[in-house]
Amino acid sequence: MRIGVVFPQTEIGADPAAIRDYAQAAESLGYDHVLAFDHVLLASSRSSTVHYDSKDMFHEIFVLLGYLAALTERIELVTGVVVLPQRQTVLVAKQAAEVDVLSGGRLRLGIGVGRNAVEYEALGEDITNRGARSEEQIDLMRALWADEIVTYEGKWQRITDAGLNPLPTKRSIPIWIGGHADIVLRRAARIADGWMPLFPPDDKARAELEKFHGYAREAGRDPAAIGIESWFTVGDRAPGDWLEWIGAWKDLGATHLTLNTMESGFSTPAEHIDAIRRFKEAADGR
Repeated sequence: MRIGVVFPQTEIGADPAAIRDYAQAAESLGYDHVLAFDHVLLASSRSSTVHYDSKDMFHEIFVLLGYLAALTERIELVTGVVVLPQRQTVLVAKQAAEVDVLSGGRLRLGIGVGRNAVEYEALGEDITNRGARSEEQIDLMRALWADEIVTYEGKWQRITDAGLNPLPTKRSIPIWIGGHADIVLRRAARIADGWMPLFPPDDKARAELEKFHGYAREAGRDPAAIGIESWFTVGDRAPGDWLEWIGAWKDLGATHLTLNTMESGFSTPAEHIDAIRRFKEAADGR
């Protein structure tokens, strides 16, 4: 199982040196990936459907990953998740391809449909059909990454004899899907390279994974070929609890696990770095 860290978007601040130090610390400690959340803008106060508000800092995700690509050499760069339907498909395909090229093929694109109506309104996209549109967006992005010239006619997307340049290093970028609704599980089982569930590794999680694997088999896919990634927040958990969480997800067949240090009482970038150091030491000493 590959172990990564959540980039502490809302708590790291805007000092480029602090961002550099965090990314390089994660890589030097031996983490496999760094995962960043995505919001373009947020309302002035939290709603019942959105965990964050405008007081929470979010670095623009593709600019951030481009910066991290230049500062690191090995660690995988992950979006967890880009709210795809609120963005222009071709632009996302272009930005993702560029990050992939500049990082030497280290991008993994996690996508979701979100639920922040303020962002959809501000970005000029329809929130009501976001799920269906995301499937067409995925299809188009894969075509754009694979072929030099594309002609595409979909329900919402159209391209006539045009293409991206440069293309991703392997003419593809892994696409993972986040979300928990049944329709999302079915979508991920049919078309995604991986699924990103966010729940504790308990009996309910086991049942959800069994359901997901059943959907994959219905789609003619081998469930073992689809990645599974979850993350957990450090909070006030002791290192022993961290190790139990690792072991429980490993037993459930997860391929990736990501450590989140936000909302855990840390007030400086150095404290976030110290937390991921302590976690790695505990994990390596199991």
